[in-house]
Amino acid sequence: MMKKSSNKMWGGRFDAKPSDLMQEINQSITFDKKLYKQDIQGSTAHAKMLAQVGVLTKSESEKIISGLKKVEKEIEGDEFNFKIELEDIHMNIESRLREIIGDVAGKLHTARSRNDQVATDFRLFVRDEIDEVLKLISVLQKNLVKKAEDNFNVILPGFTHLQVAQPVLFSHHLLAYFEMFKRDSSRLQDLRARMNECPLGACALAGTSFPIDRNFTAKELGFTRPTANSMDSVSDRDFAIEYLFCLALVATHLSRFAEEIVIWMSKGFEFVKLSDAFTSGSSIMPQKKNPDAAELVRGKSGRIFGALISLLTTIKGLTLTYSKDMQEDKEPVFDATENSKLCLRAMAGMVADMKVNEDKMLKMAGSSYSTATDLADWLVKNLKIPFRDAHHVTGTIVKIAENKGVDLHELKLAEMQKVEKKITAKIFDVLSVENSVASRTSIGGTSQVRVKEEIFKAKKYLTQIRP
Repeated sequence: MMKKSSNKMWGGRFDAKPSDLMQEINQSITFDKKLYKQDIQGSTAHAKMLAQVGVLTKSESEKIISGLKKVEKEIEGDEFNFKIELEDIHMNIESRLREIIGDVAGKLHTARSRNDQVATDFRLFVRDEIDEVLKLISVLQKNLVKKAEDNFNVILPGFTHLQVAQPVLFSHHLLAYFEMFKRDSSRLQDLRARMNECPLGACALAGTSFPIDRNFTAKELGFTRPTANSMDSVSDRDFAIEYLFCLALVATHLSRFAEEIVIWMSKGFEFVKLSDAFTSGSSIMPQKKNPDAAELVRGKSGRIFGALISLLTTIKGLTLTYSKDMQEDKEPVFDATENSKLCLRAMAGMVADMKVNEDKMLKMAGSSYSTATDLADWLVKNLKIPFRDAHHVTGTIVKIAENKGVDLHELKLAEMQKVEKKITAKIFDVLSVENSVASRTSIGGTSQVRVKEEIFKAKKYLTQIRP
């Protein structure tokens, strides 16, 4: 007579239940329930395929699919009882399915393992989230372009080493971030294409003897093709690591922009203002208006970087194929995804909300001898002086202006001619910030002509990218 096991999941192999501590460390349902939609999607495709190849009858497949729809409705209606003793989302759904439709539910797991099941669910999740992140990046880019158009002729100082370097258009500055996020979108799209292979049917690690049709399942789930190697199929987390890397770069670009907003809002700059919608006050200093939204975007970058390092560390020492360590792959991805989307929404909101202080920007743009390079370029073009010599002449003139406490355009012509006698009054034509900006006509430069072209290209790009 067969002895009845007290372990509901593992049947005859185990006589006793796991300890409470083992159950606590082993379970993943507290976080992987987020995959319920993808799990039901994968199971539905699997049931259809099993019927297609004759492993299930059509009525059995239809009964399973109908039961899965009821389970999904219960979860979305917050009527589903998730059980820790069932470990994960896969076993929770399968157990409830059996309660709804009876023993035929047990046939659903034919020709698959939780190993290929979770690999499929996880790919579906990452693929879905890539699409969401791409949409949010697009919204941010649209806001950047609109803000650039609305403030097209505004001039601000360009910096190197956070020192005033050369005057540039504010619109040109904003479009620099447009380009960063454009590359971020490109990376995510490349990843989406590369990872769009279906692991379902790899089973535990070696494939199956059942006559399954992996091409059918892949097509049903919107994948380009099945994965090629069953061992790689269940052990690969490259797609999740690469996704986290892409999010880390998005976070880097968001953080850089957030840092600029923090600086621009400070008393020393006062380039922009954010409304109450994206700022907060102080509990003790009533005069304060802090750029907390920008600071939090900057701060969350470390959390997203940490997710990438966490998953790399988890995977680096694992032999083929599946190890329980890999259960640790999901929480970093879930957390990084939610925080990346939050930061993208917050930055898009701040860009739309931002009010520009044109006068403050222009005043600083003309400070610190920001047109000195224009002076040196004039010497090269008009007097045919080698650039290195022109650089030396300009540096000497800057030093004279600095000692006198005046800007370059405030020096007398005679004072400049003491350094280089061939200088004429036409030098003053290039010393204004407006002329400096207008002169930068090289491809990618900050002149109005070039920036107008870049805005046109940016708007065209935004109409062509996938929704």
